This record gives sequence, structure tokens and C-alpha cells, in this order.
Amino acid sequence: MIIGIDLGTTNSLAACFINGKAELIPNRLGKKLTPSVVSVDDDGNILVGETAREYGYMHPERTAKVFKRSMGTDRQYDLAGMKFSSEELSGFVLRSLKEDAEVYLKETVDEAIISVPAYFNDKQRKATKRAGELAGLKVSRIINEPTASAIAYGVGEDEAMERCMVFDLGGGTFDVTILEYFKNIMEVYAIAGDNFLGGEDFTQVLVEMYLRRLLVASISVLDLRTLNNVYKAAEDCKCSFSQGSKAKMVVNIFGRVHEEEFTIEEYREACEPLLEKLRKPIEKSLRDARITLDDLDRIILVGGATKLSIVRDYVREITGIYPEWYVDPDTSVAVGAALQCAMKERDKRIEEVILTDVCPFTLGTEVVRDNGSFEEPGHYLPIIDRNTVIPVSKKQIVYTAHDNQKYVNVKVLQGESYMARNNLLLGELTVEVPVGPKGQEAIEITYTYDVNALLEVEVKVLSTGLQRTAIIQNEENRISEEEAQKRLERLQYLKQNPRDDEENKLVMFRAERLYEEALGPDKNRIGNMIAEFDNAMSTKTRLEMEIIRKKLEDLLDEIEQQDYKGLVS
Repeated sequence: MIIGIDLGTTNSLAACFINGKAELIPNRLGKKLTPSVVSVDDDGNILVGETAREYGYMHPERTAKVFKRSMGTDRQYDLAGMKFSSEELSGFVLRSLKEDAEVYLKETVDEAIISVPAYFNDKQRKATKRAGELAGLKVSRIINEPTASAIAYGVGEDEAMERCMVFDLGGGTFDVTILEYFKNIMEVYAIAGDNFLGGEDFTQVLVEMYLRRLLVASISVLDLRTLNNVYKAAEDCKCSFSQGSKAKMVVNIFGRVHEEEFTIEEYREACEPLLEKLRKPIEKSLRDARITLDDLDRIILVGGATKLSIVRDYVREITGIYPEWYVDPDTSVAVGAALQCAMKERDKRIEEVILTDVCPFTLGTEVVRDNGSFEEPGHYLPIIDRNTVIPVSKKQIVYTAHDNQKYVNVKVLQGESYMARNNLLLGELTVEVPVGPKGQEAIEITYTYDVNALLEVEVKVLSTGLQRTAIIQNEENRISEEEAQKRLERLQYLKQNPRDDEENKLVMFRAERLYEEALGPDKNRIGNMIAEFDNAMSTKTRLEMEIIRKKLEDLLDEIEQQDYKGLVS
């Protein structure tokens, strides 16, 4: 069975195509969204999702989140003395989604189509693929999030040509994609974006506003746990703006409860620098696609951060077009990925859409240039321009740069800077050349880039016919088959929280957190219920335990609603 997965910065989810339609797969808690959070508890168990997030409020030093932003880098997360890379942490999330899908579908799930931000570079895409493999999945395709959303929205379903902009602002990344649909061909014209701009940054604004109100000079004066509580309150406050024009943050800091109210107007003003950062990718995508706003038929909003009214209003203000968000922005990517699964399986119940994507970044190599006075090394020579339709194959002839040169080293680079050192090094190939004067030997470089971001580089010495070919991957992240197997076994056999215990752990973590936050009678009520529930888990039948758990959940809901009463007005 193949499933579609939206591996998000803040939340992840899976979907499948069954009974003639795309269907969201509920997780073990019966919810569609699984927080992209991983924790290691005191017993060395790996916690994933909502349980990990709740545990993280109490134990932030044992918890990792927003690790999608570090995909494709060497960053390591230290959780209780165990170090994990972003792709390993993502592997835990993907494995959890895989297990939930297998329980829901009652069959083995061994293949997936995983979405990534359109502006992800080569290293980030390969890291995402490895994360899927570590979770025991064959990743048959990496699909761009905006393209998946456009499929979910049914762009072009009325058989008329449509040109639209997909505005995708998720928890941690931002993409703008210009695409056109005509006669079941979806052609991407241009991609632009920012891999470090998303809903998390809009939460950060509220954190800073709150701390300024409290005259806290620096975040560094707060301990990690208190800071985590401030971020949770900021996230709740941000979400509250969807229900009204005012919202409050209430946090216990240094033994005192501090309550601050904010209006949507002052929040909008504080977010102005972030909103302005949304403008540049919009302009860049239109420029690269060689169209104007008047040429667009639709603007589609995707990603949880587009639920913010200030974001939707800003898009309308700068484009003059009312954007669409009638498909749930949290789920549209997963739905589109599931529809792509059906197309891959040639399901007759869905019309196949032929996708033509583009290369998100320029691909080139390093060369020496003659500036008129002397030869200057370190310049970037583009070979495949950004937003070139893929698959594509392009050739470029270069010449030896020095007298008596014996080798030519071709650096494979990705990026937009005119200086080679400022671009991303993907790999290198070296080929021997006959010794002679500079400029005598010609070398043909061929780059071939496919829809799965696979780059093949061929270097050929024209005078001798000597040829070197390689599939480029990041040398720093390249691992042997033996090491890959070791990492897979590590992820498979680390203790992970059992599915059946998930709801119990979640409610206990939540109860412990609220017990610490509560005062007076509420503290006693929670403490008594915790003791009753703890006893029930070891002495009662499953049905009796579930009844007591429901009583505990109702109590926690009641106390939290008291704490946050009047947050929105």
C-alpha cells in the first residue's frame, strides 16, 4: 500500500486514496494532525507527536521540534544523552505515521510519496528521502507542497486553462509557486520562497511582545521550561486571533501569574517586517514566470499559518486578488499527495494529471574568468537556470585554465550567487586532461536533472573521449550501506512508546503540567484524580480505566477553560 505524507515543520499527517477518494488517516489518538515533535522520556522511550509535545512542556531539554528547518545539515539534537540528526527525528515521525496507517488500513504500508517545500534544495530533499527510508518506507517520489495542494484544490477541473499562484505558508517554510493547468497537464512556471519563514516566526513576535510588556530584558533570563510555557501561551494567543480582535497571554513567571492582552491591530503592526518578507518571493515568482498579477486566475492559500487573518489580508492588499482557502490549509498537501499516489497506481477512478515541475535553484560549476587585467578564480557558471522545466539536460563547454594542467576538477554547485563560494557544493568530479597550454583542452559538462531532484553529471574530455559520470549526492551526508543499515536498526529497535499506552501517557503528562500550574483547590482536585487514575491503570479493567481517564480529562478541560476564560473578546 502506498500513502501520501505531508511531513511538516509543526504538524505532519498522512492520507491515502481508497474507495475512489482521498482520505485522511487518523493517528493513534484519533486526530488528523500529528505534531512534529520527538521526546525521550526518563526510561529511554521515544515519544512522538502530541504525547511528545505535552511531555516537552515539562521537559524541554529532552524534546526536539521544528527540526525540519535543519534537514540536510549536520546539526545534532541531544535528547537525554542521545544524539539525533533532523532526518532521524523525522524518521520517528514518519514511522509513527506509517504504523497508524497500517492499523487504520489493516495492511502493510511500505511505500510513500512525501511532500517537501518547493524551495527545498538538493540536500534537504535527499535528507527527506533518507528519513522515509529510515522509517521503513520506499519513497517513490518527492512532491512539492504547492503542487500537491493545487491537485487537492482541483485546479483546472472545469477543463478551462487556469493560471494560479499557490501561496504556501507553513509552520517553518514559505513557498510561492506559479503554475498553469490545461488539458490535464499541470505545468509549474516558477518557484520562489524562504525556508526560514513560517508560523513559528509569527509566534515568536508574540513572545517578544509579551516579554517587552513584562520589561524582561532578554529571553536568556528565563529558564528553558518557563520559556517553553511562554511559547505555548503565544501559540494559543495567535490561534485565538482567528476568533476575535483581542487575545490574551497568561503565564506563570517567577511564581507570579502575568496576564497581557493584545489587539489584532498592534499584532499586525509588530508583524509588519515578517509580512514584508512575504512580498519578495511573490514578486520574484511573477518575474521568473514572466507574468503579471493580471494574468492570474486564482491565488490559493496553503499551510496552517494562512489561517492568520493578518496574512490573508496582506495577500489581498498587495495582489488585489481575494485568495481562496476553502480547502483546509492544514490538510490540502496530504490530500494532494494521496491523489498523486492514485495517479501513480493508475487508478481509473481519477484522471491522471501530468506534472511538469521546475528546478528550484540554479545549478552550475566554478570557473576562472578573465576580467581584462588578470584571471580571477572562484566565479559561478550557471548551467541549468532556476525555474527551468524538468526533466532537463544541458551541456556547457569549458577549457583548461592553466598551462600544463593535468586535471580538471568540476565542482557541482547549487545557488544564485555570482561567486562560487557562496553557493551550495553538491559534489565534485575530477578528470585527467592531456598536458598543454591553457585553453587547449575542451571539457564538455552535462547536467541532467529529473523530477525526483536526481542530478547526473557527466564530464567528457573532447580530445581523448575520456568520460566520468556520477549521480551527485552530498559527500558529507553520504553513508555506506553498512552505516545505513546500522542507523535503520537504531531507529527500529530504540524503545518507542506503545500505541496502546499513548492516550494514558498523554493525559498523565497533561495532568502533571496543570498540577504544577494550579493553586489551592484545583491543585488538590488534580492531585486526587492523578492518584485515582494511576491506581486504575494497574488495578482496574480497561473499561473502568477509560471511564476514570475520561473523568480526569474532563477535569483538566474544566480547569484549563477557567484559566483561559476571556482570552478572546
